[in-house]
Amino acid sequence: MPSIRSSIGLGLLSYASTIAALATNISGTYHQYSAASYALVNTYNSGNFFSDFSFYTGTDPTNGWVNYQSQSAAAAAGLYNTNNGQIYMGVDSTTVNPPAPGRASVRVSSNEAYTHGLFIADIAHMPGSICGVWPAFWLFGPNWPNSGEIDVIEGVNLAGTDTITLHTAAGCTINTAGSQAGTTLANSNCNTDNGNTGCGVTTTTSNAYGNSFNNNGGGVYAMQWESSGIYVWFFPRGSIPSDITAGAPVTGNWGTPIVAFNGGSSCNIDSFFANENIVFDTTFCGDWAGSVWGSSGCQNLASTCNDYVGANPGAFAPAYWLINSVKVYQL
Repeated sequence: MPSIRSSIGLGLLSYASTIAALATNISGTYHQYSAASYALVNTYNSGNFFSDFSFYTGTDPTNGWVNYQSQSAAAAAGLYNTNNGQIYMGVDSTTVNPPAPGRASVRVSSNEAYTHGLFIADIAHMPGSICGVWPAFWLFGPNWPNSGEIDVIEGVNLAGTDTITLHTAAGCTINTAGSQAGTTLANSNCNTDNGNTGCGVTTTTSNAYGNSFNNNGGGVYAMQWESSGIYVWFFPRGSIPSDITAGAPVTGNWGTPIVAFNGGSSCNIDSFFANENIVFDTTFCGDWAGSVWGSSGCQNLASTCNDYVGANPGAFAPAYWLINSVKVYQL
């Protein structure tokens, strides 16, 4: 069960309703926590994002053709800024054929780790649908995959749809039965390929990813993670619920999520997901974008993904994140 923060306004009736919602969830039927009371615990915006997130400079674990930059190097190269009150994170779009390990980019992780919560990201622009690009907004914990991974936004190459995926240690088979708008993928075993493939859902929502997302001014992704399961909603710009805008989110107001990863007997959520940091990154090619290059619609541009990414820096000018805020709420 999630811990429930004490407050004067949370009476026994509200508490009982919340417990009833959890019990309903654990039985495998989706319930939107309409009785739950969420409190804001962290706001990440242009004023604090780059002090509360750390830059990763190690080798890309997905074998991408990428050179993740330190904060000082990224600043010198103009790969991040907070102009106009927004968080910008881009990639090198000028260097032709950079040396190994690849094209300069940015990967950042929150200094704070979370177990449970409602994570609301207001994003104005994500890396577009571009050959060779592999952007992601995700969370993961220590000793991967034992503490789990939640991919909220992810796609490769010319994709126009978002793939939302869980990765876990052995023993978690996810149940998506019930109400969700996404299309369930073939794998329900979240440890597929030792966790590398995991279990996922592709969105069918318009304007939720890549070029269509950007052309519509972006939008809001909301991910709810509790003992009962993991649920994701997407709201395009112009259709963001007023309770989110007001800073008082009520998931029960939002209708059908695009993903409903229910927990229960086949996957005890709290046994597989804990202590996760928030991550934004943009990599190139690698284990996904590179491996599907031959069937991606990009194969006529170059014989390999790495060759294309190296030789065409200007193609990656639109491969940037522009984030208004990320807010974390907990019960």
